[in-house]
Amino acid sequence: MSEIIPEGWGSIPLKEVCFFQEGPGLRNWQYRDHGIKFINIRCIKDGDIDTSVAQHLSSEEVEEKYQHFLLDEGDYVLSSSGTIGRLALVKRRHLPLLLNTSVIRFRSLDDTKLGSLYLRHFLQSRQFFDKISEQSQGSAQVNFGPTHLNVVDAVLPPLPEQKKIASILTSVDEVIENTQKQIDKLQDLKKATMNELLTKGIGHTDFKDSDLGRIPKSWAVGRVSDYSSLVTNGFVGSATQHYRDKGIPYLVSKNIRDNFIDERGLTYISEEFHEKTSKSKLRTGDLLTVQSGHVGSSTVVSKKYNGTNCHALILTRFNHKLINSEFIAYYFNSQLGRLRLSDYFVGSTIVHLNTSDLKKFKIPIPTLTEQNATVEVVKSIEGQINVWNQKLTQTQSLKKSMMQDLLTGKVRVKVN
Repeated sequence: MSEIIPEGWGSIPLKEVCFFQEGPGLRNWQYRDHGIKFINIRCIKDGDIDTSVAQHLSSEEVEEKYQHFLLDEGDYVLSSSGTIGRLALVKRRHLPLLLNTSVIRFRSLDDTKLGSLYLRHFLQSRQFFDKISEQSQGSAQVNFGPTHLNVVDAVLPPLPEQKKIASILTSVDEVIENTQKQIDKLQDLKKATMNELLTKGIGHTDFKDSDLGRIPKSWAVGRVSDYSSLVTNGFVGSATQHYRDKGIPYLVSKNIRDNFIDERGLTYISEEFHEKTSKSKLRTGDLLTVQSGHVGSSTVVSKKYNGTNCHALILTRFNHKLINSEFIAYYFNSQLGRLRLSDYFVGSTIVHLNTSDLKKFKIPIPTLTEQNATVEVVKSIEGQINVWNQKLTQTQSLKKSMMQDLLTGKVRVKVN
């Protein structure tokens, strides 16, 4: 089925308007501690190039064999294997930098036919990846290279329309970038606020030395077991035979994140199995801590999950007259708390936190009133982060839809 081309647009082989090149296949034995850095997929992050994680080739070897693979300012680099589609612009501060396999560089060959900014958005478009996918069907691994790109046609508007489309999409990118910066600032504020409140408290002037370092004089220090009525494991063992499409939610380590429950891929178990595993039945206010994997991540069971169940997590039920479980979750998830918890981790290949060790773990205990106030302050910042995250998601969704409309000609722009 032939592609419908908008009026005034043209279809042209990509290789006629765009230079592209994949890097050489460098091997571990070529790597050096110093020399010329070379790019790989992990260097391309959030639309930029992080050269701090790049490895090196000797300057002599680059000069002898790989001069033509040195990147230029203004090139676009795109990951083409593994996590495909990571895109970044090469800037002067990144150079000198060598291209590597699984990364392809692009630049316009003719600015009168293909604008550089338009190329950037084209390389992020669904149309581009659909065309690549058509050429690479049947491949064992998701990847593409110059062989595929050589047979791709680009449907392009006239240059004035390209510039208008690129200007619109770039403006949306700027909104996304500024929104992300605001989120990053709030995340930094949250981290700094938590560190301050969890070590110095609210309004204290008198401090004392303790097993946890300097803390407010009025604070106590105790083991987790001193302030809890229950510290136990969720069900340990295989429960797959009891999984159901619906039933009782069954929280596992992948669902537990710092101070929230990730509901993606939620597992359910039968009523019968739930009743047999009574010790891992959850109540509102219980603290759940990951034992293996992202060890130490903790969250509190909300009303929504009251009466559900869990697998291979540490369940702690605190005395709520003395402890706000959310305060302890924030402490466990803080930089300080995670550092202290790591002293209790066991294992080398697979790190693990034993329930018996968590029982002995010492925690700072302000008054319940101060714990509650601390939780409210941190939650207030989290609320702001959530608002900005929603804005980010909405703007990203808007951009995706705008790209589909503008880069296909479904919606035409007026050019002055």
